[in-house]
Amino acid sequence: MIDIKLKAREEVRVSSGHLWIFSNEIENFDKTATPGTLCRILNSNGKVIAHGYFNPHTLIAVRILKRGSEPLGEDFIFDAIDNAYTYRKEIGVRKYGRMVYGESDGLPGLVIDRFGDILVIDILTAGMENLKDEIVSAVKKLFKPKGILFRNDSNFRVMENLPTEQEIIGKVPETVVIEENKIKYEVPLLAGQKTGFYFDQRENREFLKPYFKERLVLDLYSYIGGFGVYAAVNGAAQVWGTDSSALAVEFAKKNAELNDVADIALYEKDDAERILSAMGKKELPDQPDMVLLDPPPFVKNRKSLPQAIELYIKLNRMALEGLEKGGLLATSTCSHHISREIFVDILKRAAFKAGKQVVMLELRGQAKDHPVLLGMPETEYLHFALLQVR
Repeated sequence: MIDIKLKAREEVRVSSGHLWIFSNEIENFDKTATPGTLCRILNSNGKVIAHGYFNPHTLIAVRILKRGSEPLGEDFIFDAIDNAYTYRKEIGVRKYGRMVYGESDGLPGLVIDRFGDILVIDILTAGMENLKDEIVSAVKKLFKPKGILFRNDSNFRVMENLPTEQEIIGKVPETVVIEENKIKYEVPLLAGQKTGFYFDQRENREFLKPYFKERLVLDLYSYIGGFGVYAAVNGAAQVWGTDSSALAVEFAKKNAELNDVADIALYEKDDAERILSAMGKKELPDQPDMVLLDPPPFVKNRKSLPQAIELYIKLNRMALEGLEKGGLLATSTCSHHISREIFVDILKRAAFKAGKQVVMLELRGQAKDHPVLLGMPETEYLHFALLQVR
């Protein structure tokens, strides 16, 4: 373990609950340290204020594992994952959901999603990679999985100079069937997006349930039908879904069949902007009166934020233009670079450009198994709104 000493007055943000320390905040920066080395964090007076791990080659040089002067316990990884799982059980998330969400669970650089007997793990940093054996030992004791899949395909691993090949421990099938809100989904674990399924939208899908009744629903960026199949099961008159991924469309169709709504939820590979343009021109066979808009995180970094904002405005503007009076738009963004304030401004500007009077019926965030750490705004990344054209 090494000591990392902060420059004068640089401990203020850490003391307020933030868990990152940037390279320019460190005194006598040591570029020779092994990436991921455990460290004690000292303030400018030499007092220990936290413990974490250090990478001299990344902008976020230190990620804090524990605040205060008390050292890390011998079983701190097991204890942290156990605490995270205890919280999930308290909120009713046991078999399917996010079991560990990075900084919010005191484990920066670690994401664990549970698909019944299978765990999908993303290790994003060198510090967590160094603790991989302890992580595997802990999850085996706590969850007793039949298989563990390390996705290892995040851009964060590239920035940390970590290998990006998938790794499997035990037996992991190509797909699994999960259940969420009484709906079944077949999930592509090995070839799907992220960890395979977007558990973070669980509560937003459930929230929309009463709004689907008798609606003609357009499901854009549908992935494997998380929203659209749920809409069809819960009273939508018709659902048309589209995604640019042929694999996603294949699984959306499977999930419609799995829930006996293949005649209601129809999915095709297509471009969202093309469909929105056709909707605005009333060129679709039927005119939707509800749009589900859950696009990918266009913001790769802070530099790309202005361009991404304009794209989000464009998509929401096109959706609002195509909706008649009483029409609904359920829309999301999923990047921590877009704050709630920016998200609301995107919607305001989209409504103005569409020339529509729009009310916000609800403003929501990510599911509770993705808890937001108040001292770290970066842990709040998903924003969701339900709008109505008046």
